Amino acid sequence: MQHDYDLLIAGGGLAGNCLALALKETGLKIAIVEASTREQHHDSPAGDRALALAAGTVKMLESLGIWQGISQAATAIKDIHISDQGHFGKVRLSAHKENVPALGYVITARDIETHVARLVAESDIKLICPARLIGLMAGHDAVNVSLKRGDEPLSVSAKLLVGADGGNSSVRKLLEINQHSTEYGQTALVTTIKASLPHKNTAFERFTSSGPLALLPVDNHHCAVVWTRSSEDANALMSGSETDFLAELQQCFGYRLGELSLAAPRRAFPLSLIRAEKMIAARTAVIGNAVHQLHPVAGQGFNLGLRDVVQLAEMIIKQHETGLDIGAADFLTAYAESRQTDHDRTIGFTDTVVRIFSNDWLALAAARNIGLAVLDHIPAAKALLTRHAMGLAGRLPRLGSRS
Repeated sequence: MQHDYDLLIAGGGLAGNCLALALKETGLKIAIVEASTREQHHDSPAGDRALALAAGTVKMLESLGIWQGISQAATAIKDIHISDQGHFGKVRLSAHKENVPALGYVITARDIETHVARLVAESDIKLICPARLIGLMAGHDAVNVSLKRGDEPLSVSAKLLVGADGGNSSVRKLLEINQHSTEYGQTALVTTIKASLPHKNTAFERFTSSGPLALLPVDNHHCAVVWTRSSEDANALMSGSETDFLAELQQCFGYRLGELSLAAPRRAFPLSLIRAEKMIAARTAVIGNAVHQLHPVAGQGFNLGLRDVVQLAEMIIKQHETGLDIGAADFLTAYAESRQTDHDRTIGFTDTVVRIFSNDWLALAAARNIGLAVLDHIPAAKALLTRHAMGLAGRLPRLGSRS
């Protein structure tokens, strides 16, 4: 039976576009459904957020032909400095000691999203935009999808539907896949600061009793700030003056980078851990933020989502090359099983870090600081932590490990 498409991707953000690009040379007929125009994407405040790309993520972006076009816009992380406010424990991770050019890179979401969207526009991938997915029904050999493009209804079919449509995923909702949500009672305050001293390509992760503070290098004197505070504190800091905000930030971080000044608007994002009960249904897979949303403490959200993308692409290529159905139930089950360990490990690690380092209980503070101090003096343990930070501790999908 002839279908409109082999693969229909709901969501033209980073996950959906990267999946399409990974498969563009396969001969599969691919379409992306996206509700927002490219202009709306580009102008969204969410484009201001800084993404910390682990070294393993950069390898995957290279294999997809994406990194080559954005590397000049990215800032290398040569060192990571981890500390605990008011305590002695510190850990320093170094690219030089690991004999790698960088532990990771920082780039604005807008820079990478714009480049990836341009690559999709230049390919043979069909873009149905702006359009909303309003219904779906999986049959024996196809999934039938109802769309609305403006006021015009549209029906399309595909062998496989992939929901890459973010935290408010229409695909996940239409499939009635439940989510488990853990509210942290915290809000991320996001901005960019200019420092009077150069950061020397160092990323700082400073744990405080009210939550972690990350400063990520963006150019010689600028850093992207992700500052986690209790929701009550965050509301006060957002409603107060920029002067008061800066004074509190300076007190929290210290003067390691000299005097700090604001270089971008302040934005606030409530934080929670959200995980879907399952990542597959009949002829459908859900990936990226549609299936997991993490606390930003370890910068793992986009890195985990890209591993979803590359693993699925790798398996689709193999399935297609052997002439098998890319929407078959056993294939989708194998995909879900292949991602389970990485999801469990990454989500568990992030959640544990939040709970341990957002707590000022004296015994716990003492234990974690002894741990940090000891870790800083055990080369093998520090090397393992560095590989986790670089996203290289587990197996990279084959697509992401090609040189």
